[in-house]
Amino acid sequence: MRVRRLTLRWRVAAAFGFGALLLTATLAAVTWNLAAGYMLRQREEGATRQAEVNVRLVDRELRSGGEGLEDLLTGLATSNESSVLIRRPQGWVTSGRAVSPAEFPKPLLALAEDGVPARQRLMAAGGPVIAIALPVSTQDGVYVELFPLSELDRNFRFLSGVLVTGVVTSGVLGVMVGSWASRRALRPLKELTDAASRVAGGQLQARLPDQDDPELAQLAAVFNSTADALEARVRRDARFASDVSHELRSPLTTMANAGAVLQRRRGELSGTADRALELLLSEVERLQRTVVDLLEISRDDQQPDAGNDETVDLGGLLRNVVEPRPGTKPVIEVDVPAPMVQGDRRRLDRIVANLLDNADKYGGGAVRVAVRRCDGWARLVVEDAGPGVPEELKELVFERFSRGAHAGRRGHGVGSGLGLALVAQHVQRMGGRVWVEDRQGGGARFVVEIPEVPL
Repeated sequence: MRVRRLTLRWRVAAAFGFGALLLTATLAAVTWNLAAGYMLRQREEGATRQAEVNVRLVDRELRSGGEGLEDLLTGLATSNESSVLIRRPQGWVTSGRAVSPAEFPKPLLALAEDGVPARQRLMAAGGPVIAIALPVSTQDGVYVELFPLSELDRNFRFLSGVLVTGVVTSGVLGVMVGSWASRRALRPLKELTDAASRVAGGQLQARLPDQDDPELAQLAAVFNSTADALEARVRRDARFASDVSHELRSPLTTMANAGAVLQRRRGELSGTADRALELLLSEVERLQRTVVDLLEISRDDQQPDAGNDETVDLGGLLRNVVEPRPGTKPVIEVDVPAPMVQGDRRRLDRIVANLLDNADKYGGGAVRVAVRRCDGWARLVVEDAGPGVPEELKELVFERFSRGAHAGRRGHGVGSGLGLALVAQHVQRMGGRVWVEDRQGGGARFVVEIPEVPL
């Protein structure tokens, strides 16, 4: 399975977004480490200084007999979340939030017993605290004070939330800025693509506008000169085909008239001469049709916008083309009300007639024709019950001088290979599309879609 790649625009936008995300994430990580480390150090140093002052007060009280020790400890426990503990020979004396001495790490108390001040961050009484353990010179005691870190923890959470939000926001803004920048940077490429598409679609007059940027100006100049050369070449080819077709019409008319005279006297001809006359008349007729089609194609190539555009009832036009034709009539289905299209009536007539002629020549005649509405499009359908069109020829049949599986055949009833090419050209001129698909039950189904005119 082929993985679909992102477009260039979105790759540029993703690169901007990733770059912004990486940069802000790095800045956020540095900010977090510096700010969190600084705030934590400040809190630890402040707690240590406060504990040193408090232990001196306790030591002084113990030297004076310790009568007011409990009141002193109550005063030292400045908040409901702080705890003060003193280990004396009689046991532990506590004040503030109740904490079991068993929650303290033994190495922390051991250092204080050895006369070494110690501190440690730990979880006690259901929350984070800084435990400061200091020796008490009187009675060889240990003073332990717990300073809550809940407020600092809330500050950390708030800071982390702000930093994460900033990182995500910068990534989104980076994608938006990248999309905007890529859109502006790729605008000349889009204009080039649009102009090339219009040229490929037959609008040979499509050109790129003048550019102020020197590099883009050179690109526009090269494209426009190429388009000028292509347009001139197409015009010359179309004019050549038109001139040749005009030159061929007179001798072909003479040959057709001469053939008609000979045909009226076929009874005087031998069998071989009669067969030769039949082949001659068949080839002259086919050549006349080819010349007429070439004239129309060349005229359309030289004047692609020529035509009298009007609003046409596609259903009525279909009936006007189908009903006068000889032979078995196909089933006609038209939506009510019939869709309206904007276009040249002559071209529309030729589209329907050529599709019906194609069905007659290669599909045994049309069995169903329909005009439908389809999501803003007027859809013309011509179906036959013939052998159908092979998959590899479904696009090739709309090219000039392509006759598919009948290539190389000659004789009566064989087309020139220009009928479907004219259909495709006329449909394209009207902003539509045409394709062939398999008919359910066998045969071919030719579909033409032209933009519908709102009623």
